[in-house]
Amino acid sequence: MPVFEYKGKTVGGRPVQGEKKAKNRAELQRFLRANKILATQITKKPSQIQIKIGTGIKKVELSRFTRQFATMINAGLPMVQCLEILAAQLDSQEFRKIANRIKEDVQSGSTLSEALAKHKKVFDDLYINMVEAGEIGGALDTILVRLAAYREKADKLIRKVKGALVYPIVVAVVAGGVTFAMLTFIVPVFAKMFGGLGAELPAPTQFILNISHFLRENILVMIIGLISIIVAFKLSLRYPKVRLIFDKSKLVMPLLGNLIRKSAISRFTRTLSTLISSGVSILDALDITAKTSGNMVLQNAIHKSMLSIAEGETITAPLKESGVFPPMVIQMISVGEKTGGLDEMLSKIADFYDEEVDAAVSALTSVIEPIIIVVMGAVIGGILIAMYLPMFDIIGKIQ
Repeated sequence: MPVFEYKGKTVGGRPVQGEKKAKNRAELQRFLRANKILATQITKKPSQIQIKIGTGIKKVELSRFTRQFATMINAGLPMVQCLEILAAQLDSQEFRKIANRIKEDVQSGSTLSEALAKHKKVFDDLYINMVEAGEIGGALDTILVRLAAYREKADKLIRKVKGALVYPIVVAVVAGGVTFAMLTFIVPVFAKMFGGLGAELPAPTQFILNISHFLRENILVMIIGLISIIVAFKLSLRYPKVRLIFDKSKLVMPLLGNLIRKSAISRFTRTLSTLISSGVSILDALDITAKTSGNMVLQNAIHKSMLSIAEGETITAPLKESGVFPPMVIQMISVGEKTGGLDEMLSKIADFYDEEVDAAVSALTSVIEPIIIVVMGAVIGGILIAMYLPMFDIIGKIQ
């Protein structure tokens, strides 16, 4: 659909300008007349070819947008005015365009949830369904506050998990770079020197020289092979069976498995609690939670829970069978179901596991740091010792 730029005046004589998608000029003029705008100039915007990866909108920007939107709605400002103010102060140009389109749709008579649903790459099902529940229940301000709190806590959890992985990844990359540089630049210098000795080299030295020679001769093939493996792995994850095996392995892998499991439980309970407390039906809430779980094992367990509820049973049995949830969590969810306070119980579980993630991050950092240092020292030290072994033999023979 083409985009038109327009300039005009309101009934009060205030100049306005903007841009909007429309099938043709006549449709745009009808829209402007409906909004009491007299168009003085309409031009078709030239089409541009844009190649984008993702939305380019950061999670923290969306969280900030939601919090500010909730504050303005709670203060009694009209929705269109809130969206206009928010759009004007957004840093991301792409997000600013989306906010303006949402404002135009709301002005045209669409509900906020309908306007948001046109931009599902930015606003997920959880966001849209919560806003819709707030509009139906007449408590949009309360729902937006809950949504803002949920997004801030979810972003905080993601930052914690990523923060735990950044340090070991950086150290591992630096160690790998140093090792590669030694094998491809420093070891060949020693190889030339040893080549003139005409003597048999010690086994460790010969082993390092062979690795160095292999790297220098096959570096291009190895890079292509590594890229091919990564691409093949990414493509294979599109198949449910492969994704399920991978997600199962993540939950049981050493060191990181415990952290991934706890963060998954925290996300599940926080999402489900927020949706139920916002008035979303239990089946819709479970369906949305399954889509945002981020783990196929958990997703399958949630889908089984939906079938269990449809048959008049509880959600705890399928969750227990998944093996992801500890007995304590299963018992607390069961109590919440029986007492009618499932949302509050899920919120308490989420708060508890947020603290557990903090402890797991600290434990992981304290364990991984010495392991990486020892491995790095052993590899680099081993290369240096292997290079100096022939020199020790020469010195021993001279003596």
